[in-house]
Amino acid sequence: MTSPHPDPAPATRPDDAADRSPAPGDATVTDVLIVGGGPAGLAAATVLGRSRRSVVVVDSGEPRNAPAAGAHNVLGLEGTPPRDILDRGRRESERYGVTHIRARVTDAGRDGDLLTVTTDDGRTLRGRRLLLATGLTDVLPDIPGLDEGWGRDVLHCPYCHGWEVRDERIAVIAATPQSTHQALLFANLSDRVTFVTGTVELDDDQRSLLARAGVETVGSPVTRVSRPRGVGGVVHLHLANGTEMEVDAVAVGPSFESNTELYERLGGTPAEHPMGHHIPAEPTGRTPLDGVWAAGNAGDLMAMVESSAAAGVTAGSMINAELVMADLPPA
Repeated sequence: MTSPHPDPAPATRPDDAADRSPAPGDATVTDVLIVGGGPAGLAAATVLGRSRRSVVVVDSGEPRNAPAAGAHNVLGLEGTPPRDILDRGRRESERYGVTHIRARVTDAGRDGDLLTVTTDDGRTLRGRRLLLATGLTDVLPDIPGLDEGWGRDVLHCPYCHGWEVRDERIAVIAATPQSTHQALLFANLSDRVTFVTGTVELDDDQRSLLARAGVETVGSPVTRVSRPRGVGGVVHLHLANGTEMEVDAVAVGPSFESNTELYERLGGTPAEHPMGHHIPAEPTGRTPLDGVWAAGNAGDLMAMVESSAAAGVTAGSMINAELVMADLPPA
């Protein structure tokens, strides 16, 4: 089941002045178009704005981490609500002339040497470079009731949410090849972890690892999830063998699917990953497509808030360096 919370983050206000900070020579062309206003897109926008680049960030207002009460492992902002972090990031970038547009990008293409994006409110924007900070979509197992608690009592990352469920009853539902490792990580936080293997076959090494970590295994698949006290209370797992498990939290490994639609519209091919698909990009953010860059979860399925922002800083600085060289007069 697909989570309704893809990564791009919200803008605080619509702004019709997409060319407020025009590129030299053409007031209708922006130096850098950024699709996605999450940590990666906002960090890149600030770096570029501080380098006196004209920047337009287009964002649809649907942050992936919206259900979470707080973002964790963010230096100086530990536990801050995700939307508050994004609001602060937008205000910071606006200090350097960055323009934000609340819209969904529906298409991307080329106009000669320029990159173009089309929005659902009828705008067509042109830029010298395009940064895709479009994030990813979490695809959960198709278990009724599972996605209702996503980001609250249904978790996947022990580093993002593990402290909040320490010492509690945690059921890890096997869903990916990494599920055994996930169970071991949660077992480091609680001695009441149960691994629900369902139809997944464990080899002898996996069973030994789980047993050594004190993790109980249950072999019957989960058919549905219910919450008699509402989300954030006790969670009931209904099993195919007719039994029922009562836990405090559920951990599950979704498939991570980078939002690659625009990259594909430009002729790119997504790269495969053991946990899903993503936009192929160098550590700098450069993709195989000329003028197209990627940062955050669009290119790195495992990136958290802090590492996504760091990737945005790197991509923004490298884009600026490329534009510096492109703007030099001929020798």
